[in-house]
Amino acid sequence: MSKRMPVVFVSHGAPDALLKAPDTVAAWREMSRHIPQPKGIMVVSAHWEAQQPTASLATAPETIYDFSGFSPELYRMKYPTQGAPKLAERVISLLSDAGIKGDLNPNRGLDHGAWVPLTAMFPNADIPVTQLSLVRNGNASTHLEIGKALAPLRDEDILILTSGAITHNFGWLNWRADGSETPFPKAQVFGEWVADQIDLHSAASLLNYRRAPNGAESHPTEEHFMPLFVALGAANADTPSRYRPRFTYGALSMDAYLWQDSKTEIPAEEIA
Repeated sequence: MSKRMPVVFVSHGAPDALLKAPDTVAAWREMSRHIPQPKGIMVVSAHWEAQQPTASLATAPETIYDFSGFSPELYRMKYPTQGAPKLAERVISLLSDAGIKGDLNPNRGLDHGAWVPLTAMFPNADIPVTQLSLVRNGNASTHLEIGKALAPLRDEDILILTSGAITHNFGWLNWRADGSETPFPKAQVFGEWVADQIDLHSAASLLNYRRAPNGAESHPTEEHFMPLFVALGAANADTPSRYRPRFTYGALSMDAYLWQDSKTEIPAEEIA
């Protein structure tokens, strides 16, 4: 490959994004057009935490339905990709080289934070995937360092796909929202602040996001914001492109980001 593989962060929203968020799905598909065919994908989702970063050795990762109360159609969906055990071992080796102790799980499948965006971005399910956990109770700095340690994967034709949320306060949600209403103002304000800091490459500001306007309220718990820091660490100073699908359920920002080599820019009109 002549270019480094991009790094991706997506806000995966509620589990039913594939059914009820068509513009989000369209944005994910558009993002995939700017990603060269990877040899493998390492996905980090907000929905798997472990005592230390743990990569899955599963050779045929199951589709995990880690939610309840949604449409029966969602429970019939599968993402029948093959696993990437050698990639999982490489991930743990890179972490070890950086002084970060990791672990391997023999059979962890793909939770909805992983398979929902993967279904839209790589619908043929023909690229091997391993999932890497977050660190339970790990802070933003912890996950930024994990991303930095894994950046060499980009030169090995591996896509780093991280999946979480720019805003994740269930108390703000309107479960009857259809996407046409004005988003919850506090969620909008925080989402714009995040976008500004990403555009400025201000990791220092983002590390202190809980002091930002509505930062702590946007994330009563932190796990959905931590994948962004893995992406930031792996992206380093590369060029960020923001995708802005409509909010879902009134307060879930569906913002997504794609970082590419500084020499590779996406025309603004192509960004959703």
